[in-house]
Amino acid sequence: MRWDNLFDDLEGQLEQELDAEELDLQAEEERLRLGRLSLRDRLLAIHETDPGASIRLVLADGDTLSVHPATIGRDWMSGDLLDGSTRRAQCLLPVAAISSLLLTPEQVTDSLEATDAAASDHGLSGRLGLGFVLRDLCRRRRAVDLRLAGTTPGGVTLHGTIDRVGRDHLDIAVHEADSPRRRTAVTQYRVVPLAQLLVVRL
Repeated sequence: MRWDNLFDDLEGQLEQELDAEELDLQAEEERLRLGRLSLRDRLLAIHETDPGASIRLVLADGDTLSVHPATIGRDWMSGDLLDGSTRRAQCLLPVAAISSLLLTPEQVTDSLEATDAAASDHGLSGRLGLGFVLRDLCRRRRAVDLRLAGTTPGGVTLHGTIDRVGRDHLDIAVHEADSPRRRTAVTQYRVVPLAQLLVVRL
């Protein structure tokens, strides 16, 4: 009878050790999964879980914006800028310009459910970089407001038309908002590093 108790006790200990080892393995796998998440993955997970939600974010210059995402690309996000006005302005934000996200508890949970980066790159927009989108705006000759990082609060805002986009910079012809891009209307030509872009407002 004592042998039966001994074997039952050993079997129970073995099961506990196997369960603890399984839990440790699951915890390690979860730590590895979370370690692979990028900021883009978390933005994409929030957007896919609740497409109607807006996201509050802080830019590199400290300014806080609310954006209703429309598309999340490889290193950029586009959407409607919710600034309290009756007319929603469209904007384009480099992910690198985001200093932090101000999330609700639900959005934190949703963002952590992100899939692997490879699985979240579905669709064409997930493979397109910021330079491609800026080249499209250049080709369409769209007038834009470029908000740049600067030493003053709110940075520097330029209104104009993008003339060309290089690998790590763009050229903008600065002109008044109510005038089309004509040589006589251009007040200056600027070459802007893409790393200085905070918001492109359309």
